[in-house]
Amino acid sequence: MPPYPDRLKTDVQGTIEAPEGVLKITKIHCHYHIQVPRGKRDQAERVLPVFEKKCPVAQTLKGCVEFIHDWTIDEYD
Repeated sequence: MPPYPDRLKTDVQGTIEAPEGVLKITKIHCHYHIQVPRGKRDQAERVLPVFEKKCPVAQTLKGCVEFIHDWTIDEYD
């Protein structure tokens, strides 16, 4: 399923903490709003939990920043 720009939107929120007296981003929460063709919900639900393995940003920051991913899926005709 190609991620057409009008079918995928993301809200991203970072958590900044100072665990050792220095400010740093400790968590990034990504909430995806996805529109898929009717009947493709199952396909989208299978892809989303594993996509982080192919995400260059998540792989670059892995071990330094906790990522939280969740989503809302709407179907269209």
